[in-house]
Amino acid sequence: MASDGPIVTPIFLRLGCVSRSTELRSLCVPIYTFRRTQTVAMPFERCWAFFSDPRNLSKITPPELGLVVRSELPAEAHPGLMIRYTVTPLWKVRMTWLTEITQVQKPDYFVDEQRVGPYRIWHHEHFFRAIDDEQTEVRDLVHYVPPFGILGALINPLVIRPQLERIFDFRKAQLAAV
Repeated sequence: MASDGPIVTPIFLRLGCVSRSTELRSLCVPIYTFRRTQTVAMPFERCWAFFSDPRNLSKITPPELGLVVRSELPAEAHPGLMIRYTVTPLWKVRMTWLTEITQVQKPDYFVDEQRVGPYRIWHHEHFFRAIDDEQTEVRDLVHYVPPFGILGALINPLVIRPQLERIFDFRKAQLAAV
């Protein structure tokens, strides 16, 4: 249920540099890691079925994000599935987000990666583990690079990271009501 504090991995990308000059080209943008673990009051198989059904995404997404799914969605995620939707992630600016399900290991985990959207990089791993007959541990591991290069790194702790916290807090509350 706890979320680890902000963690900057020791991996850096040469993205978002604001100039082609030698000094500024060496600036790097960190890859951030967001972790969240939650106990869900659902049997393991039911929990997997809920999360692996992409049609449930709108049920666990805060309304203020304005999520509108634009793709036909199957009842279960599979590798290669592309999900297109629009969202208003920051400052009420509507944008397209295209996510690909890149890995599925039923019923233990799946991975989605942004192909088009608000982040420079978004890699989201979802893990599931039965605690007992009626509860499942859901663990999320997200690696992301904010938009806007160095500016994104500066606003991450003030805007982007807190928004991720709110999104996952909303999901936790919604799952408690399911």
